[in-house]
This record gives sequence, C-alpha cells and structure tokens, in this order.
Amino acid sequence: MKHYATGHPLPDFRNFGVMLRILLGVNLATLAAALVQGRDIGEWMARYVAMSVWVQPLLLTDLVLLWLFARAIRLLPVRGGQAAVLLLAVVSALLQADFWRFMGLEDGGWKHGARFAVLSALTAGGMLLYFELRAGTFSPALSEARLQALTARIRPHFLFNSLNAVVSLIRSEPRRAEVALEELADLFRALMRDHRDLVPLADEIALCRQYLDLEKLRLGDRLNVVWEIDSVPADVDVPPLVLQPLLENAVYHGVEPSGEPGTIRIGFARKENKLRVWLVNPHAGGGDSTKGNHMALNNIRERLALYYDLEARLETREESLPDGSREYHVSIVLPCGGQGSGDR
Repeated sequence: MKHYATGHPLPDFRNFGVMLRILLGVNLATLAAALVQGRDIGEWMARYVAMSVWVQPLLLTDLVLLWLFARAIRLLPVRGGQAAVLLLAVVSALLQADFWRFMGLEDGGWKHGARFAVLSALTAGGMLLYFELRAGTFSPALSEARLQALTARIRPHFLFNSLNAVVSLIRSEPRRAEVALEELADLFRALMRDHRDLVPLADEIALCRQYLDLEKLRLGDRLNVVWEIDSVPADVDVPPLVLQPLLENAVYHGVEPSGEPGTIRIGFARKENKLRVWLVNPHAGGGDSTKGNHMALNNIRERLALYYDLEARLETREESLPDGSREYHVSIVLPCGGQGSGDR
C-alpha cells in the first residue's frame, strides 16, 4: 500500500494537515484583501469582520463537502479532481448568495452572486496551486529517496556484535546460532525492501522480536521485555521500521549503559481510528547517548510526517521514580481508520 500525504498534487481533504492549511490560507487571503481595502487599522478590522461573515460559512461548508467527497475526488485524474473542487467552490458560493438573498440578508442581484463565485473560484484555485507546488517539493522521487535514507540505517556495531555473539554459539549451541543467523538475515531483508509500503503491525512486531532475540544473545538476563499487545487487531498497518529503532534506542541508550538488568515495556492500544504505541525504558541520560537518542527520534518524526502529514505525532518525556532511577517514555499516535488519510 503506497501511502503519501504530501506527494500528490491533489490533496487528501480528509487529512487534518490539509484542512488546517486550507483554513489558514483562506483566512490569510481574507486578511490580505481587507488590508488592501482598509485605510487604517480600524477600517481594516471592520472590513475583515464584514468579509468573514461571507467567507467563514462558505469555507466551513466547502470543507465539509470536500471531506464527504474526498475519496471520490482522489479517484479522478489530477486535473479532473482540481476541476471538481473549483466547481464545488463556484456552486456553493452561488447557492449561498441565493440563500442570503432569499432570507433578505443581501440585496445584490445576479452580478453580486457572480462576483462572489469568481472570488471563491480564485481562492480555491490559489489553494490548489499551493498544494500542487507543495507536492512538487515533496515529489515522489524526493519522498522515496528521503524515506529510503531515513529507514535504511542500522548501527554498524549492532551487526558486528550480533555476528560475534553468533560465532560464540557455533560450537556450544549450533542450532541457536543457526536461528540467530536467520533472524539477522530477516532483519537486513526488512531494511532492503520497499519502504513506501505500509506493513501489518503483526509483521513489525515479529521483526522487533527477532531484533530483541539477537540483542539478548549479547546482554543475556540484563535485557527484559514486556509486551502489551493483546487488544491490537492484526489488520492495522504501520510504516516499516518505525518500532525497531525505538527498541534499539531503548537497548543502547537505556539498558546497556546502566550495567544493571533493565526492563523495556512496549504496548499498543487502538481507540476508534487511532493507534497508540508506547515504549518505556530505563534512562541513563547525559552525553552522546542522549544526543544519539534524539537524532533517532527526529528521524522517526520526519518519516511520520512524510507518511501522515500532521495526523501522526511522537511525544517523549522523562519520569523520575521513587527509588531515584529514571524512565524514558515514548508515545506514538497513528491514524488507522480505513488505513489513514493517504490511501491510494
């Protein structure tokens, strides 16, 4: 399933980021128009309020209609979809003008309604041009290259440590060494696949379990993992390699530096059309460890933005425990209703 919220000239009108940009763009255009017409601050604000009486009901109506017909519009060719949006803007402006005349709130004739229809079409055309230019910035080639660069990263010392651990098992536990090599091959196979495709959450969890099995070869009883996955349906899709880097951070920046046994907790919960993932690990803190942790988290944030625009978020916090130790909490929220806003 290809999933880009930012790489298509015709935006997905069910995406929160798209709707927010339309609201801001139209209101900024209204402010600019009022500023051009007003001679001072008082007149500027008065004109903006007067224009908003027309603009806001029309804008909200159009957003609702675009949300309702978003999937149908996305099925059209790009120019056809853009023409449909322009037609919707013109027709809704004419109907609003006619309704206001019927209610006695506006005295203008057909020329008055035509004027607002033209202004509505120009505003809609300006927003469509903005989204097309923005899509050019996030062109498929650029987005794909960026996703490949962001996902196809693995710490070299993980490979060396894993191979050394396997070598140490070859004579004493040959069967376990064979399984470890298969797990290592699966992990690198995942790194090499097409990262534009969403993957089932169950596959991502299985990959994470393989990664943790490899780390346990090295850390032994020092590494403990608690999974909370009982209530997560198997049909939820997520970006590939969005969980494994979090676990890698938890191991390298949480469990390993402490020198003591540590527990990583990872859980999932689905509520309506949102999937929440949380991860808790011991927090050593300070130095290059914290810097490397933040770099990896920024990497994941950028990937989520490429997949979901503003509909996904990643939050972190540190928490002090009564015994004086600290924990690091990571929370990710993803859209999952109908597989998100960018289905194509």
